[in-house]
Order: sequence, then structure tokens, then C-alpha cells
Amino acid sequence: MTSRQELQCCYEYAFHPPSLNRLWYQIKRREIDLEEVKPLLDKAMMLHLALPESGFASQRALQRLALYQAKSRAFGLPTFLKNIRTALGCGEIEARTVPGHLIRDMGLPPFSHTQAPLSPKLPICSTC
Repeated sequence: MTSRQELQCCYEYAFHPPSLNRLWYQIKRREIDLEEVKPLLDKAMMLHLALPESGFASQRALQRLALYQAKSRAFGLPTFLKNIRTALGCGEIEARTVPGHLIRDMGLPPFSHTQAPLSPKLPICSTC
């Protein structure tokens, strides 16, 4: 997986409820390598931290991240991520703001109620 694909997965886990639900489904059924997923979940959790004052790629990316953060609160995604990380034995995140290298202008997949049912062997994110 390229670094761009990895970052796309992190954004999906952080801000796209179906992706995070699919991941939890796969974790519960032990269908994926947890050591591969833990760093992605750490980065996804970091995306919910306070916005930095400097070090980000662009103002547009920062605004998009702020919008994603605001919209994700309606679905309880920060709490869901925290609970998944706790279940996997991940430690606390030391950072207090989103690291600048994670702030990129990333798009999310469409979010609708007409998605296909989950199959047992799904990839860990939509870009994989």
C-alpha cells in the first residue's frame, strides 16, 4: 500500500462510518492482521485532535479536515475509534494537535444507505 493509500484509509476510518464499521466487523471475525491495522487506527485517531496553527499542506486541506471533524461528531466516530483502539490494546496518543503531514485534501467515498451488504473478505479500506 502506498503512503497516499494509507492516508486515504486513515481518513476513511476517521470520518466515514461505513468504513469504520466494516473494519470493526473484520476485526471481530479476525479476518485481518491487527498489527497492520493498529498504525492506521492511531493516525485516524490523530485526525480528530485539535487543528494545528502551522505545518499543514494547504488552507483548503485544513478547512476540509475541520469540516470532516465537525460532521463526524454526529456519528460518534471519535468515541468509536477510541473504543476500538482500547479493545486492541493501543496506547494513548501523545500528540495534542493533528500532525501537519496528515492534513491533506482527501476525499471520502459516497455515504448512503444503498450500500451492498458486507461480504466476509472485504479489503480494509475502499482504496485497497
